[in-house]
Amino acid sequence: MSVDVGTLGVWSGELRFLRDRGAAREAASAVDELGYGAIWLPGSTAGKGQPIYEIVGEILDATHTTTVATGIVSIWAETAEATAAAQVQLRERHPGRFLLGLGSSHVQLVSEEEKELLRKPRTAMIRYLDAIDAAQDADTSGERILAALGPKMLELARDRALGSHPYFVTPAHTAVAREALGPDALLAPEQAVVLETDPDKARAIGRKFMSVYLGLPNYTNNLLRHGFDESDLLDGGSDRLVDAVAAWGDEAAIAARVAEHRAAGADHVALQVLHDHPGTPPLDEWRRIAAALL
Repeated sequence: MSVDVGTLGVWSGELRFLRDRGAAREAASAVDELGYGAIWLPGSTAGKGQPIYEIVGEILDATHTTTVATGIVSIWAETAEATAAAQVQLRERHPGRFLLGLGSSHVQLVSEEEKELLRKPRTAMIRYLDAIDAAQDADTSGERILAALGPKMLELARDRALGSHPYFVTPAHTAVAREALGPDALLAPEQAVVLETDPDKARAIGRKFMSVYLGLPNYTNNLLRHGFDESDLLDGGSDRLVDAVAAWGDEAAIAARVAEHRAAGADHVALQVLHDHPGTPPLDEWRRIAAALL
């Protein structure tokens, strides 16, 4: 079985962490009705909120056609056995609608014991995938996607998964990822967007979002490999970097950025709407984008 995510999706921390689960389900249902192909949910985060697979099941129950994907579950946060069991259960309840997104996380976010293992993330990921398949006695590569940035993990995403879900990237990375993945693997980058035409307001929202990720070497090293230099990383990010990572403007500007990713080889773009009312699902923005792009 191979999971279909369509061409455009919603990447939402709000649907993952919103305390009012009724409101989260209603928002997910609205995304489904708008025609987005996938809802991407952040994975496990140090015990914060409900367990990720419970949330996935809840969002699947609240929707009818939209695929629900994790973006991503850390292989250090959930055992392969627990992940395999959850995948079986979700597959039985909603055949073809759950896409398991997996990643090896960041050295700053794992235990001291795991840091040593993280020195070889590709090896650790292979062991995890092997364990998932062994637990289900099947090759489930068509039902999972890997958070791959560098060449080795992109090759693994091509060979052992449906494809790659790169996060905090630009169209320049999309082009490189497509070359590494080949023509057939799914390439579904996340793209942060701000529906705001005032440059100062839009960049302020973008910098707030970027602050965490500019402290993680996996992401900063990737940016340095794709056209930026150390000066772009200072003081919350240069305007050039903010504009590249967080597309801002009206619907036409968002559509133009999506088109850049597609021209570079993306099959699907997962839009993470940034706004100045964090914690609240950006329903208005999702509707505006859907009207313009779907």
